[in-house]
Amino acid sequence: MFPHPVESVCVYCGSRHGDDLGFTHAARALGAGLAERGLRLIYGAGDVGLMGEVARSTMAAGGKAVGVIPRHLLDMEVGLRDLTAMIVTDTMHERKKIMFANADAVVALPGGAGTLDELIEVLTWRQLGLHDKPLILVDVNGYWRPFMDLLRHVVAHRFASETLLDFLTLVPDAEGALHLLARR
Repeated sequence: MFPHPVESVCVYCGSRHGDDLGFTHAARALGAGLAERGLRLIYGAGDVGLMGEVARSTMAAGGKAVGVIPRHLLDMEVGLRDLTAMIVTDTMHERKKIMFANADAVVALPGGAGTLDELIEVLTWRQLGLHDKPLILVDVNGYWRPFMDLLRHVVAHRFASETLLDFLTLVPDAEGALHLLARR
C-alpha cells in the first residue's frame, strides 16, 4: 500500500483535549498501538492535551517516542522529559521540518490551528510532488469531515485537481490508522 516501509510515524494533534472524550481515547489507542507494532512516534514533544496522551501511551506500552519542540514552547507545552529522544529547535519551522523528515507516514488526530498548519503544509508538499508519504486522518466522530468538505470546495472551484483528495486517507478511529500502517 505505501511506497516505502513505515518505521516512524509523525503524529499531528492538539495540545488540548478538545470537547470529546473520544479524542483522548483515540490518542491513547494510537500511542499504544504504535508501540505494539514497533513503530516509533515522532511528535511535538508536548506533555499536554492529545500530544501528551499519545506520547505517554506510546512510552507506557514500551514504544519509542521522539519529541521535537521549539525552545519557546518548552514551558507552554511542558515538554515531556522521559522520551526516547527530545530535539529542541529554535523555530516552529525547524520543528515541522525535523518532525516530517524523521517520519515515514503522517497521522493527524483532532487538533487546532497548529495541527491544521502542519497538515496543510505536508498536503501541499505532497501536491507539489515533494514526497509520497501517506497522510492519514483519524476522523473521530466526524472531526475531519468539515476539512474534507473544504478541500472538495477548493477542488470544485478549480484551485486544485481532484488528486488532492487522493493524498489523504480518512479512517474512523485509531485502529483504522494502525491497520493501514501495519500493511507496510
